[in-house]
Amino acid sequence: MTPIEYIKENNLEWQPSFSGSINSTLLGYRGALIIEEGKKISETRVMPPKSQAKQVIMVSENEKIKFFSCELETFGFFKDFFAKYGEYFDKDSINLLYVIDLDADGTFEYEGVKFSAFMLDESSVWNEVLDFASLEKGDLKKLSSEEKIEKVYEEVLSTSIEPIDKSYDDMIALMGNTKKALMGAV
Repeated sequence: MTPIEYIKENNLEWQPSFSGSINSTLLGYRGALIIEEGKKISETRVMPPKSQAKQVIMVSENEKIKFFSCELETFGFFKDFFAKYGEYFDKDSINLLYVIDLDADGTFEYEGVKFSAFMLDESSVWNEVLDFASLEKGDLKKLSSEEKIEKVYEEVLSTSIEPIDKSYDDMIALMGNTKKALMGAV
């Protein structure tokens, strides 16, 4: 089962903006992924998820996630996130977590999978990933949704990732009380 089949079969997508093939071998997903479901009010009504991986950009091939990035409101969501989606990651996945309550960046390994976690206070995951991959918004302007995801993935593949410098417990210790600054009209 591919990650996207798993997500659809288990009703784990939340407000997807793209989900499908990006080329002959790769699948892409943009949207949020449910970590903990919201309360079910009736057969047809469910509250928003209690926790989610937001602003997800995911590229997968067959049963494995090749590239994954998302926003986590708190690093405390990571363990439950990995419990739900971990079987689709492997040691070769490129994984970027943008976490609101981290007081410092770090790269760590969890159950044999490497994750780079970055502080996120005001920006979006999309903008952060473009910076990480040394891309400008103009580079993507005329591309389709599929082409944008594929271009970002190609650039991320050639970007060097920091070596592991922290443990999972070190990352837990970096959790602070930071809240995301809301942007927009006041």
